[in-house]
Parts: sequence; C-alpha cells; structure tokens
Amino acid sequence: MYVVESKGGAIACMLLALTFLGTWPALLTLLERRGRLPQHTYLDYTITNLLAAVIIAFTFGEIGKNTIEKPNFLNQLSQDNWPSVLFAMGGGIVLSLGNLATQYAWAFVGLSVTEVITASITVVIGTTMNYFLDDRINKAEILFPGVACFLIAVCLGSAVHSSNSADNKTKLNSLSNGYKDGTELNGSYNVSEETIAKKDLENGTTGTNEKAKFGTADFLIELENKRSIKVLGKGTFIGLAITFFAGICFSLFSPAFNLATNDQWHTLKDGVHHLTVYTAFFYFSVSCFVIAIILNISFLYRPVLNLPKSSIKAYLSDWNGRGWAFLAGLLCGFGNGLQFMGGQAAGYAAADAVQALPLVSTFWGVLLFGEYRKSSKRTYILLGGMLSMFIVAVAVLMASSGHRK
Repeated sequence: MYVVESKGGAIACMLLALTFLGTWPALLTLLERRGRLPQHTYLDYTITNLLAAVIIAFTFGEIGKNTIEKPNFLNQLSQDNWPSVLFAMGGGIVLSLGNLATQYAWAFVGLSVTEVITASITVVIGTTMNYFLDDRINKAEILFPGVACFLIAVCLGSAVHSSNSADNKTKLNSLSNGYKDGTELNGSYNVSEETIAKKDLENGTTGTNEKAKFGTADFLIELENKRSIKVLGKGTFIGLAITFFAGICFSLFSPAFNLATNDQWHTLKDGVHHLTVYTAFFYFSVSCFVIAIILNISFLYRPVLNLPKSSIKAYLSDWNGRGWAFLAGLLCGFGNGLQFMGGQAAGYAAADAVQALPLVSTFWGVLLFGEYRKSSKRTYILLGGMLSMFIVAVAVLMASSGHRK
C-alpha cells in the first residue's frame, strides 16, 4: 500500500482535501436552491461518496507488495480486527448524521456561517481529543492558541447570522409595505399570486425582464418560491440548533477514526496489525452509506421541516441535478480520504486544519448565491472579523504539525 510519510506530503494532502471539502457543500446548496428535495440529493451523494472510498482502497490500498508492516487492503479484510472496525464504523455514522444535518442547516443559516460554526466546534472538541490520542505529537503551545481562535470564530459566526437575519427581515418588511396586497402572516412573508405571476421564478426576472439582484427583497422572495426548504419567517434558533448538532457530530468522527487506525486503547489482539488508513476508511464509508440510506429513505415518506413527501419511484425518476449530487459525493469522499492520509502522517490534530473549508465555502456562497449582498455595515464588519480569525486559526493549527513515528 502507499503511505504518506513526509510532513510536506501530509500538508499537500490537507490542502487538496481543503479544496474538495469546501466545494461539495456548495453543490448541494445549489440543488436545494433550485428546488430539488434534499432526500433525493443526499441519496445520490451518498452513493458516490462510498464509491470514492472503494476507489481509494483498490488503488492506494493495493499499491506495492503486501508485507507485515504494510498490509494491503484485501489482506486486512480477513484479519480479526473488529474492535478497530467498530471504531471506524462509529466515525462513519456520526459523520453521516452531521452531513445530513448540515444539508438542512445551510437553508436556515446560510452556507458560510454553517460551515464556520460546525468547523469551529469540530476543532475545539475534536482537535483536543486527537491531541491526547496522538500522544501529544503536535506542539501544544501552538495548537491550543489556534483552537482558541476557532472558538472565537464560533461566537462571531453566530453574530453574523443574527445580524444578517435582521437585515433580511428589514428588506422583506420594506417589500411587504411596498405592495398593497402584500401581507405578513404568522412570521412568514407572502406576496400575492398576482405579484408572483409577474415574476419568472426560473430566471428571477420581473415583468420588465430585469434580473433580480442579489441581496434584494425581490431576490429573497424568488429564492423562497424556488427552494425546497422554506425558511422565511422561521426563527434563528432552529437553524443554529441544527448547526450545533452537526458540529458535535463532526467533532467525534476524526477521533473515532484515529482510534481505528492507531489502537491507542489496545483493543486488538497481540499480533494483529492496526487497520491501515484505506481499510479503516472503507469501513468508515460503508457505515456512513448505510445510515444515510436508512434515514433518507425514511425521510422520503416521513419528511421533516414540512418538506413534501416523496417515494423511491419519484427519487429514481428525478434526474434534475443528479450529476451535481454525484460530483458532490465524490469530492467529499476523496476529501475525507486525503484528510485521513495526511492525519496519519502528521497527526490528526493538525489534519483538522482542513476545517478551513468555510473559507472555500464562503467564497462559493458569495459568488454563487449572493450571500451577504446588500447587507448592513455591521454584518460586513462581523463577517470580516470572523473570516480573519478563521484564517489565523488555520495557519496556527497547521504550524503545530508533528510527525508520527
């Protein structure tokens, strides 16, 4: 099998993982904003996410001759290593729950803030656990100031969301007051059927064929009519609660994977080799796949957050955006695999530097979805402070990289 051994190679894996893991959420957000049911999207995503693990296992995991020190993927499948397998599968389950939760959180909180908060919680909890599991190979005097910066980023992320929600409410109230037939009912903003009919909901245009600009009230109304998850008028608490739940799940999957590959708790029998990254990642992805299939099929018939019901037949016939969902699964799968390859070499605490993915997600959020356009000065100041703190935290965390013997 191929093993990443140098610190430079580990950092290269982290940077590539950062790009992949910061991009796939934007693709799923794009599909939700086009009106595709998240249950359909996540079922597509989870198929190629498993495929990525299989590809990695049969390529990197099978390179070179099988030896006692470096067993190949297929040879490890027959070993008596179930304690480590269970740790790997446990990590896959919490990651799947976290990814599933964020798919709904993106709609409520926005792509940028969701990724910042979940990533920061992951670093604060998960990195601390990995530091002690890895026998403190990372530099504590550098690592933990970086963790503190991530914690500050969480607080700023919550403030950004609250400020942006207030900005949107002001815009929508202004729009409602501008239409004689506009109403505000039960905290939801509605525009009459006559007004909506004048808009081309597919292209975001009005009767004058002018495209609705990002950040305007017209844009928010048109987006609400197209998207699958309706969020206007709903409280801040729902989105933040889902986001923090996802962050807790994300904080546990890397320590579980660490235990699966390094057996710090000595659960394996004498003479049984530790799981390699590729074998652990295969079991990790299988459990991630199974829990995602079970939950999303149940959500087809018993949807949450007032989504419409669906069925297996409807899912199979829904090809609108399926290619993008498949691509998102591949990017996430290869991104996770590269993160683990780098973590095995430089320490999983340092590998959590890939949680800089909100920097990539924020770029896509602003470029593709117009997040924070026409917001208040206060929102821009908070957003700038959040991202600045995040950049500092990631740089400090990566500087703490060690080397596993």
